Amino acid sequence: MDPKIFNNDFENKWCPGCGNFGILEAMKKALAQLDLDPTRACLISGIGQGGKTPHFLNCNGFHGLHGRALPVATGALLANHDLRIIVNTGDGDCFGEGGNHFMHAVRKNVNLTVLMHNNKVFGLTKGQPSPTSDLGMPTKIQPGGTMAPGLNPVALALALGGGFVARGFSGQPDHLAGLIKAGVEHRGLSFIEILQPCPSFNKVNTYQWYSQRVYDLQEAGHSADAPDEAWTKAKEWGDKIPLGLFYAHQAPSYTDKFPSLKDGPLVDRTYSPDPLRALLGA
Repeated sequence: MDPKIFNNDFENKWCPGCGNFGILEAMKKALAQLDLDPTRACLISGIGQGGKTPHFLNCNGFHGLHGRALPVATGALLANHDLRIIVNTGDGDCFGEGGNHFMHAVRKNVNLTVLMHNNKVFGLTKGQPSPTSDLGMPTKIQPGGTMAPGLNPVALALALGGGFVARGFSGQPDHLAGLIKAGVEHRGLSFIEILQPCPSFNKVNTYQWYSQRVYDLQEAGHSADAPDEAWTKAKEWGDKIPLGLFYAHQAPSYTDKFPSLKDGPLVDRTYSPDPLRALLGA
């Protein structure tokens, strides 16, 4: 399938050099490699620059509230579990306003692919520190540096029992497309942290900074079925930053546990209000 089938004509106002452009390119490539018809793909997002991603792809989309992409995506999946649902969320959106939702979505193993755009800053609201900002990183409202250590998304997903935990880099869209494809094919929740430079508000974690540090876990011989090794690699950050699949295992997904969904999506059922009316009238 030609990735151009996912193009649309909406005007894109991301800043020049924004890492989201690489993520958008990788998503189109992954969806094309999956040979996924646009009518069967559904993109759901919260608020933020990463949350604007569904605007720029020709498929189903829903732009939700700040931090609330995951409960919306879970509801959409319960209504139609034949859809392939991809959540685009930022570091602030996912772990600030949406941290509680992230915890329970991973715990329940909801069959979603979560692409977490991590630029380590609140980009849409002009540069406040986010939950993943590194300790001491200067921002507009904390010019002396952030006062709390940054949250480790990969380690958090592993600690919550994530069944597919990976990290990509927007500066390597082909590698990232492979991770996204594998995440969509995984049955259950797949979480992919995407290192995404913000040239406007994060002057530390730049393309050059990442390019000097990132390396491929699989090329280095990492086995994605070893949880202890995954945990060790998740804590590696600084001079060397691992990319790739940290850990994957298969377990029953959330929708697999509902007997009422075994006969097909709810959206395809004929609905009759009569039983509800009888109940309310009793």
